[in-house]
Amino acid sequence: MKLAKLLLAAAAAFSAIGASALDKTTVVLDWTVNTNHTGLYVAQAKGWFKDVGLEVDIQPAPDSGAAGLLASGRADFAYSYQEEILQSRAGGLALTAVAAVIQNNTSGFAMRKAANIHRPRDFEGKRYGGWGSPLEEATLKTLMKADGGDPSKVQILNLGEQDFFAATEKNVDFAWVFEGWTVKEAEVRGIALDYIDLRKFNPVLNEFTPVLAANEAFLQKNPAQAKAFLAALTKGYQFAIAHPDEAATILLQAAPELNPALVRASQKFLADQYQAQAKRWGEFDAGRWNGFQKWMTDNGVLKVLPPKGVLFTNDFLPAIR
Repeated sequence: MKLAKLLLAAAAAFSAIGASALDKTTVVLDWTVNTNHTGLYVAQAKGWFKDVGLEVDIQPAPDSGAAGLLASGRADFAYSYQEEILQSRAGGLALTAVAAVIQNNTSGFAMRKAANIHRPRDFEGKRYGGWGSPLEEATLKTLMKADGGDPSKVQILNLGEQDFFAATEKNVDFAWVFEGWTVKEAEVRGIALDYIDLRKFNPVLNEFTPVLAANEAFLQKNPAQAKAFLAALTKGYQFAIAHPDEAATILLQAAPELNPALVRASQKFLADQYQAQAKRWGEFDAGRWNGFQKWMTDNGVLKVLPPKGVLFTNDFLPAIR
C-alpha cells in the first residue's frame, strides 16, 4: 500500500514537472472557428503540441483584429491573410507569414441564380455587398475591365454584420465569400448559387489567404519553439488532408455549435486545397506572393511599401521529405 502511494506521488510529481516544462504558445484565430482552423484543433486533440513540448492556448478572434495583438507580443501566432500582412508591415507592425494554411485563394464572388450573373462584366447594374476595403473596389475594377465591363456601374454597399444569405435575399445581388464555407453551406441548405472564382479569371489575384502569421521578435528569439509548433501543426493539417471526416469530427468536438453537415462538406472540399500543388503543406511561392503584392501597389491598395524585412518565410516549416 505504501509502495503504491509512493509510486502515485512520484508519477504526479513527474507529471507536474513535465507540465511546467512545456513552453506556452498562444495562437489567435482570425474569425469564428471554421474548417480553415481544423489542423490546429487536430494537433491539439491528438496531443501533438505536447509531444514537441508546447502548451498551446487557442484564443478567439478579437474584435479589433489579431494583427495588433500579435505585434504587441500578446500572442505568438495568429491566422491572417496576405493583404493584412502587407498592410500591417507598411504600418510598422513587424509580422511575418510563416505558413500558407490553404495553398490557393478559395474566395470569390457568389450570387443567387436569380441575379443572372455569370461573369465579371455582368456586375454592371448590380449591387455588391462588401465590408468597405479598398481591395474590393480594386478587385472589381480589375476583373470587370478585363472582361469589357464598366466598374462605375456597380453599386457598392457595406453589409456590416449581415450574412450572405440574408443580404442576397433583398439587399444586394452578390458578395465576396469563401467557396469552402459559404458555397458549401448553400449546397447543404439547397440554395442554388453561381460562383466566380477570382484566380480563374485573373491568376494574379491568387493571394495567400488564410496564412499563419508570427510576431517577428518571437521568431528571432524562439526559432526552435516556432519550428516545433509548425511541425505539430503540419501533422494536424496532413491528418485533415488524409482523414477529412475524422478531422471534421474533431473540429465539431471543439466547436459543437457548428452545423455538422456543413463542416463535413467543407472539410471534404478543403482536403484537396490545404496543400494542392505545393510540395509540402504551408509552403509559400515567392512569385505568387510578389505578384499579388505588386498588384496591390499598382492598384493603390497598398499605398506605402513595407520596409525591408521578412514578409513571408518557409524556414520554420518541416523539411520536405
